[in-house]
Parts: sequence; structure tokens; C-alpha cells
Amino acid sequence: MSVSLQRMALLLAALSAIGPFAIDTYLPAFHAIGAALHASDDDLQWTLAIYMATFAFMSLWHGAISDCFGRRVVIITGGVTFLLASLICAVAPSIEWLWFGRALQGMAAGAGIIVGRAMIRDLFEGAQAQRLMSRVATIFALAPAIAPMLGGWITFHAGWRAIFWFLVAFSGFLAWLSWKEIPETLPPAARKPLQIREMLRAYLRIFSDREFFLLSAAIALTFNGFFVHIAAAPTFLIRHLGLTETQFGWLFVPFVTGLVLGSTISSRVAGRWSAHRTVRCGFIIMGVAVTLAVGHAALFPPGVPASVLPIGLYSTGMSLAAPSLMLLTLELFPERRGMVASCQTFLQVGLNAVTAKAIAPWIWGSTLTLELGMCVFFALGLVCYALWWQGPRSVGDA
Repeated sequence: MSVSLQRMALLLAALSAIGPFAIDTYLPAFHAIGAALHASDDDLQWTLAIYMATFAFMSLWHGAISDCFGRRVVIITGGVTFLLASLICAVAPSIEWLWFGRALQGMAAGAGIIVGRAMIRDLFEGAQAQRLMSRVATIFALAPAIAPMLGGWITFHAGWRAIFWFLVAFSGFLAWLSWKEIPETLPPAARKPLQIREMLRAYLRIFSDREFFLLSAAIALTFNGFFVHIAAAPTFLIRHLGLTETQFGWLFVPFVTGLVLGSTISSRVAGRWSAHRTVRCGFIIMGVAVTLAVGHAALFPPGVPASVLPIGLYSTGMSLAAPSLMLLTLELFPERRGMVASCQTFLQVGLNAVTAKAIAPWIWGSTLTLELGMCVFFALGLVCYALWWQGPRSVGDA
């Protein structure tokens, strides 16, 4: 079974997009869901936090299981499970049933993005791996822009349940396409036997590794700088910026434009810039963005487009740095790339879950506190990368 590089990128990007669609498509429907299921704002925030928590937990296992049984079976099983979970959400008679469906969605949604990263590194290395990782990120970047606008349109015309019926159809199509098109990239000879004790030792070895922790924390913290806006999107856009549920594109279009621009630059400079130079430029751009965001929020009233443009600039720097940071992380344990991808995603999504339930509600009282939150996460990510760069390294500056 073979598939062209371009088709491979399209398939992996589409599989990765399940996660953003599961988050961003239903955000504009928060008020409609609350009214239909008699749920409070806190109940609705749990639908996001529960999804992120189960996503984080299962992200520990997707890659490790794929190291044992192969990549294809994990991706296809994840797609089918997500379909069933979306069906539960679509017919949920109460907020408790919606929580249950969202928990199952979170358990399945990470398979594509985690195993996809391992597949890229199975097939390619160096500049070619960075180019494909960046190409996938560029295509994938369309999902956060399309999802909230599509969700607002569906809610307005067909009601909030139609959002989950759309996710049923979307995940079903991708599961079928994966079965038909995705090749197996991990030959049986390279697979690891399913030995629980050995797996636990491997997890301990990865999580206790200084380089892994610092690189993964740099990825997770810088992404979380933007994620505070996703977690607070209904409040940020509707209450502070005065927009409606059909105008969520004001947040996501600048974000996606930045993702596409940063990923394109990363692809173009692959093989010509060192990993450190690429990451350093990404952090400089993010630093400028948080300075503009905090400055505007402190000096001027919130409004569009000024309150959202720095977020687009931030995502440019983030997506420029991320492919190099991810590849550096995967190179730390080349014999356990699937597990490494799982552990890195676990840290990132785990932090997102905490942000969704605890941090975002704490700081969404004003645009200034939201932008200060983004600034703090950026600064912590920069410190983690600087500590990695200045300390002993087993991965060179490729």
C-alpha cells in the first residue's frame, strides 16, 4: 500500500483536525446547549474540561499502543470510537449524558495527531521530516478557522445537536478513508512487545528525562498561551468584544492565518536554518505579540480587529517554532517515538484541561487579564527552552 507525500499530508492533517473540530465547532452553541439541557455555565465548562482530561489521559497510550501493534489499527480504532462518542453527544438527553459523550470523544480524538507524528518520523528524518510536519500543520491550521464558523452556522440553522451529527459524519468518513488509504509505517520487526512492566519503565525514563520535560514544557506552555483564548472564547468574544455566535471567526481566522504563515516559513527554512535559529525566531515573534496584546488591553478599550490581531501574530511565532521543537523531542528516544509523542501530548493537553476548568474562568474577567495570562505562559515556555539550550543536550542543533 502506497500513498503520495501530498496525500499523506492531507490525510494526517484531516485526522489531526478531529481534535480542533471537537473543541471549536460546539463553542458557539454553548448558550443553546445550556438552555436546552438546563445547564449552568459551570456545567458547560465541564464539557470542555472533561474532554481535555480524557484526551490527555489517552494520549499517554495511543503512541505506546501503536509502538506495539502498528500505526494503522490505532488510527482506525480511534476514528470509529470517536464516531460512536459523537452519536452519544448528538442524542444526549441531559448534561450528564453530554459529559459522558465528551469523555469518549476525548479518549479517541488524539489518536490521529499523536500517531501521525510518529508516522512522519517513521518515514522521514531531518529537513524532510520538518517539511512534512510543517505541511501537515499548514493544512491542519484550517480546522480552527472553519470549525467555529461552521458551528455557529449549524447552530443558527439546524440547532446544536446538528453539530454532533456533523462530527458523526466527519469521523466516519475519516475512519473509512484511513482504512482505505493510510499505510502501515511501522514494520512488525520494529514493534515493541506489549510488556506492561517494560512500558512503565519506559514511561518513567521519558518523564524523568530533563531534556524531554523542558522541550515538551516549552511546546505545551507556548500553545497554552493561545489556548486561554479558546477556553474563554464565548466570554472573550461575546461579552468583551460584543460579537455574536456567528462571528467567532474574528478570533479563529487571525489565529489560523498565523498558523499557516508560521508553518509555511518553517517548511521553507527547513535544511537552511538550524533548529535553534528557527525556534529562536518563533519566540521573538511571540514576544512581540504578547507585548502588543498586553499594551493594547492596558491602554485601549477592547474591540476588533485590534484585540485579536496580536493573537494572529502570536500563532505565527508558535507555529514557526513548534515543528522543530517536536522533532527535537522525538529524537530523544528514537526507539520509542510513539510513546514520546504520547507523553508530549499528555503534558500539553493536561495543561489545557487545567486551563479550561480553572485558569480561564479565573482570568477571563477582562481582556487585560487574559492577555497577561498569555504573556505568563509565553514567558514560562521561553524559560524552559532557554534552560534546555543552555544545559547538556543529547540532541544536536540540527
